[in-house]
Amino acid sequence: MFILVKLFFTAGLIVLITEVAKRSDKFGGLIAAMPIITILAILWMYFEGADNHKIAQHVRFNLFFVLPTLPVFLIFPMIIDKFGFATAFIFAGLLMIGLVYLFNEIYKLYGFRLF
Repeated sequence: MFILVKLFFTAGLIVLITEVAKRSDKFGGLIAAMPIITILAILWMYFEGADNHKIAQHVRFNLFFVLPTLPVFLIFPMIIDKFGFATAFIFAGLLMIGLVYLFNEIYKLYGFRLF
């Protein structure tokens, strides 16, 4: 039953964000930029009995993965205006994969390993 609650609540948030974004780009972006899903994941992990170390690791890796994805949010709007959605989506995906790989290599230099 708890899995269904998680599923519907989390999916409902995504639907809410997309509906708000239809009415207000700025407010939709603000809500989407908040770490709502991360906070929910942390809460779900806590309520399911995950230990503190596991939750801390989740948050740490979340930070590590946010950094290489940030440039995508800068580049995507420029590409979509010039080349359309499909090209922007594909390029953003490839850029993100490349940056995650690059950041993983950099993290390894400092003793962190993502993969």
